[in-house]
Amino acid sequence: MALPPQFLEELRNRLTLSDVVMRRVRLQRAGREFRAPCPFHNEKTPSFYVNDQKGFFHCFGCGAHGDVIGFIMRNDNLSFMEAVEALAPEAGLTVPKASPQERERFEREKSLYDLVERATRWFEAQLRAPVGRHGLAYLRGRGLDDEAMARFRLGYAPSDGTGLRGELVTAGYTEADMVEAGLFKRPDDGRAPFPFFRNRVLFPVTDRRGRVVAFGGRILEGEGPKYINSAENPLFHKGDILYGMSRARQAAADGKPVIVTEGYMDVIASVMAGFEGAVAPLGTALTETQIQALWKLAPEGQRMPILCFDGDNAGRRAAFRAVERVLPLLMPDHSVRVAFMPEKEDPDSLIRAGGAAAFQAVLDRARPLTDVLWDMEAADRNLTQPDAQAGMQAALEAQLERIPDARVRNAYHRAFKDRLYQLGRAARPAFQGGQGGGQWGSFNRGQRPGALPFPVARQWDKRFRAGVETGSVRWRERLLLAVVLNHPVLFETLGETLAMISFATEGLERLRQALVERLFHDSGLDAEGLRRHLSACGFAEELDETLGADLPSYARPEATPESARAGWQEVWLNSQELVFQTELREAERRLAEDPSEETLARLMALKREELIRRGHALDPEGEGV
Repeated sequence: MALPPQFLEELRNRLTLSDVVMRRVRLQRAGREFRAPCPFHNEKTPSFYVNDQKGFFHCFGCGAHGDVIGFIMRNDNLSFMEAVEALAPEAGLTVPKASPQERERFEREKSLYDLVERATRWFEAQLRAPVGRHGLAYLRGRGLDDEAMARFRLGYAPSDGTGLRGELVTAGYTEADMVEAGLFKRPDDGRAPFPFFRNRVLFPVTDRRGRVVAFGGRILEGEGPKYINSAENPLFHKGDILYGMSRARQAAADGKPVIVTEGYMDVIASVMAGFEGAVAPLGTALTETQIQALWKLAPEGQRMPILCFDGDNAGRRAAFRAVERVLPLLMPDHSVRVAFMPEKEDPDSLIRAGGAAAFQAVLDRARPLTDVLWDMEAADRNLTQPDAQAGMQAALEAQLERIPDARVRNAYHRAFKDRLYQLGRAARPAFQGGQGGGQWGSFNRGQRPGALPFPVARQWDKRFRAGVETGSVRWRERLLLAVVLNHPVLFETLGETLAMISFATEGLERLRQALVERLFHDSGLDAEGLRRHLSACGFAEELDETLGADLPSYARPEATPESARAGWQEVWLNSQELVFQTELREAERRLAEDPSEETLARLMALKREELIRRGHALDPEGEGV
């Protein structure tokens, strides 16, 4: 006996044809499809095409055609049952044993599809009948015209369910059928079933193939929840389906974005405004199954749906919950973006007020998952403080451990390492980064010592190097590079300082930039690997100069890391002092030539810094004590 058709349909839905074919044939992207030389006949020009959206392959050379099961049968030389048994584990399914009971179950579900379709047509008719005038007025008040109502098959469920019961009984269905399909509910006290939807506007919910399987109902008056959905039944599992999914499949195939909104009206307004990839969960947070379904809607390489949330605190909490749900599912080229709506707006209200352009502007500002995850962990942290930065790093690392794919996890680690580095650099006092320049106007004699912009010296600013002997500068720059080139392990402690300065010598400056970039992304590189990489990047001549035979012992490869670090720090401090004294002399000269308030403030700031460098305390007025 044949396998149940619903099992075969589920098998095809769970597998992406190109993924299966690609494990046996090298495919190339060709628009919305993939192509390759046909595996079933010899050819040089590719004529074998795979279309994921339509779920079939076709060769224009030999005529081979079929679905995922047919491909495995042909390519692996298997029978139908053997192909199904080979594919079922990939889809996470167990091949059912063919039985009369399974056949009966399939026939039962087919009958329920017919029942729900008949009910849908009846609800549509009621919306246009006198009994549905309140529902029609409500939908028109929400800005829907006849085209939109017909396109989404909107309907109305009267308070009295006798009409629907009579319609279905006449068609040969029993009360048990109506209850099983979720249209009627049987009370616990044994009374006759009553209609599940009463005095509500109805939004039919379809499966992947566009068949109506359930309804969402919006109450018009009286008591009860604003929205209710059909109870789960043999045709409908709320966590597996998205409202508008069948339509979004074609939109995604046409290159349009997949947009996840919050409700039925959001989807309808979006689609009518041209955003045909809009979908919505059915009153709950996105499930893992729905996220996987979103990724399957779009072609490979474009699996980046946009999740829309309200811009208020509740919307942000919902976004954070979605991020936590997505993280364990991330794969290469499979992620999401997040768009926040203006306060008190949703896609429906925004489109009605500002048109498609207003909604497009929101989508254009959609943020990648890394940004949202960063914001989620940065909330309520004062990231100017080192302990908060450490807490931020620990929280991010804990989140990233939930990503099972090592490639994605490592990419996120690199992205956040860069941000944490920049965060530390921004929060670091200017003394440690050598970036005290440009702060003349911030000097204030009334500041407490702790608030001093310290130091104000423009230590490695090229405009103030004129007074420093060129040869001396070049020698010190060589030493700073040589230590790290021969001991890359020191980059962990010296790298931030080395990254934030700039060299006067052009060739050594380019080498510094390349060294920092390489070690920042690969901190585990050894000295030989680092030099080999830099040489391959065109720095062989600069490396020869920097690592010459005249290096002091602490800068040589045989030096211990401790002595190399101590030597590096001595060079760095001496360089700072040299440039500082040059700047102090320059400030004195400028004041003599131009005795303005600005030049006086500059000299006073440097003098104050000199006191601090010499270890003197300052009184509240900024004078030495």
